[in-house]
Amino acid sequence: RCVTPCNTLHTSRPLKAHSTQDTNSRKPTTMADNKRPQDGVLVPVNKRPRQEIVPAGPGASVLSLVTAGPPRTSSLLAPVMQLSGHEGEVFTARFSPKGNVLASAGFDRQIFLWNTLGDCENFSVLPGHTGAVLQLDWSPDGSSIYSVSSDQNCFVWDAEAGLRVRRLRGHTGIVNACNAARQGDPLLVSGSDDRTIKVWDTRNRHAVHSLNSKFQVTAVSFNGRADQIVSGGLENDIKVWDLRKLDVLFTMKGHTDTITGLSLSPNGTQILSNSMDNSVRMWDIQPFVAGNRLQKAFYGAQHNFEKNLIKCAWSADGKLVLSGSADRNVYIWNSVTTELQYCLPGHKGSVNDVHFHPTEPIVLSASSDKKLFLGELV
Repeated sequence: RCVTPCNTLHTSRPLKAHSTQDTNSRKPTTMADNKRPQDGVLVPVNKRPRQEIVPAGPGASVLSLVTAGPPRTSSLLAPVMQLSGHEGEVFTARFSPKGNVLASAGFDRQIFLWNTLGDCENFSVLPGHTGAVLQLDWSPDGSSIYSVSSDQNCFVWDAEAGLRVRRLRGHTGIVNACNAARQGDPLLVSGSDDRTIKVWDTRNRHAVHSLNSKFQVTAVSFNGRADQIVSGGLENDIKVWDLRKLDVLFTMKGHTDTITGLSLSPNGTQILSNSMDNSVRMWDIQPFVAGNRLQKAFYGAQHNFEKNLIKCAWSADGKLVLSGSADRNVYIWNSVTTELQYCLPGHKGSVNDVHFHPTEPIVLSASSDKKLFLGELV
């Protein structure tokens, strides 16, 4: 597996001049001599490398060199790291709750586990799905990984042993999305093209609840207390389901095309949605809200003819929101002012999933170009 730091350090080597005769013993130059190239000429190069190694201070030796340039803000080996190894489009990627490991999966039907820091080695590959893996998530304690696939299955994996623990059967169509409960019992919610939303206790093989939708479900999320489910799909609306009544509690309208991703805010009071109408929106999902639940809209991220289920996410402190985009960029906005803070290029295909590191200013992106990027924000 290949991991490439995208910002390498360059050291300048002294140029060696060819030996020449002593200036006092030189012959007078002639017109013919002027027409020949002269040996020993050093050509100055004015362009300096983007990142140069310089002495650390007055009297510094070669052993105390530091890197010139903007100060680093993360523990990454380089400001941008490229992770290569997938043999197909990468549809999903997530940091573990502690942030020391990340998982990625996609069209090649395998889940890759990588170290976040150092050389970002790919230390494990989890085979087992017979279709593309469309989304994965971690349990809150980081001990388990959940994955859903076009093979109609939900899998539970032991993250430490790298083994499949359980297959959750029940869906009869492509399973597009999943999300793990943040607290309480080890619950998982999944949404499928079979127009059902299923809630699983991952200690058992069968669904605890099954909710019927009129259209295919493409995005799901628990609320903070795991007593409600937020879903989106082909009907363009976002529905909040009450798990006690097993019915729709309320519907939030505003998007004009398919919902492709949902992400719960760190404080559990808001939901972020991405849609094929080329907008990312923030909604208030608290029980009692006066007026419109739509709070903000963020623009810039794009969808195209590929119709990929592009995801969105929050930073750990809730101050930033981000989204993938079909135009190969990652978009990051201020969650309060909706101002675009960063537009990060680099990928050569649609950016399908994005995630913030839980403790450091590091952004993870997964793309149809079969690559993952880890980049620090400055």
